Amino acid sequence: MAMDRATLEGYLREAFPDAVLALRDLAGDNDHWSADIVSEQFRGKSRVAQHQLVYAALKGRMGGALHALALTTRAPD
Repeated sequence: MAMDRATLEGYLREAFPDAVLALRDLAGDNDHWSADIVSEQFRGKSRVAQHQLVYAALKGRMGGALHALALTTRAPD
């Protein structure tokens, strides 16, 4: 089962309400996404820690409802 844009965006907006968010469906199948997320919550955190926050926001659906997610994360300039 795939994850549509609205569902993915909902999880990310819930976890990162301040985020500037850009989503792209890489394969047109709602199963392979690219997400660019800019959030103050990432400030001072390593890239690994930032990505762990994103995966936690997906509440266990990574690898199931969502097959692939290419992430770019950073704090605002």
